[in-house]
Amino acid sequence: MISLSPIVEGDGEVAALPVLLRRIAEWRTPEVYVDVLAPIRVYKDRFLNRDDEFTRHLKLAAAKAGERGWILILLDADDDCPISKGRDIARRAAAVVPHRPIGVVMANREYEAWFIAAAQSLDGVRSFSYRHSDQAVDPELPRNAKGWMRDRMSNGAYRETTDQPGFSARMDLQQAFARSRSFRKLCTEWSRHTEALANLGNP
Repeated sequence: MISLSPIVEGDGEVAALPVLLRRIAEWRTPEVYVDVLAPIRVYKDRFLNRDDEFTRHLKLAAAKAGERGWILILLDADDDCPISKGRDIARRAAAVVPHRPIGVVMANREYEAWFIAAAQSLDGVRSFSYRHSDQAVDPELPRNAKGWMRDRMSNGAYRETTDQPGFSARMDLQQAFARSRSFRKLCTEWSRHTEALANLGNP
C-alpha cells in the first residue's frame, strides 16, 4: 500500500486536502490505492525560516509515510513565484529526507484560487453565486482569493474549516486543471509519485 503524508499551512487545508486528493486519486490513478494520511499542519513562516522546524516536520512526515510512501508539501505562494519558491523548498527538503520522494506544490496565490478556476461548477454550492463576468478572471491573479469567494457568497462569510472541504468535494477537477497552472502541478505530482511507487511493487 502506498501512503501519502501531506504538510499544509492552514486548518482549512487539514480538512480539505485529503478530500481533494482522494478525488484526484479516483480521477487520475483509480487503479492504485493511496492512503492519504492526516496532514501535518505547520506555521508557514516558521516552517520555512527555522531549520529546526523544517527538519522536525519533514522527519515526522517521512516516518508517517513509511518505506512505500511519499511526502506532499502544499503551501500558498502568496506573493512568491510558485516555481522558484517550490524548487527551493524541494531542494531543501530532499537534503533533510533523501530517503523519501517529495512533491512540493505552491498554490498560486492561495488554495482558494483552485475554487476560482472551477467557479462555474460551484454555482449554488454553499451559497456561492457564479457571475458570468467571472469567466474572464485569471484564477491565479486575485491576491485575496478567500475574499473573492466571500464576495460571491450570499451569506457574506467564507469559513476555511467548513467551506474549504465543502468546495473541494464539489469543484469540477477538469475545470480547475484547465484554468490553473498550480492545480495542474498538484495533479502532476500526484500522478508522478503514485505511479512511480506503484511500479516499484510491480517488477
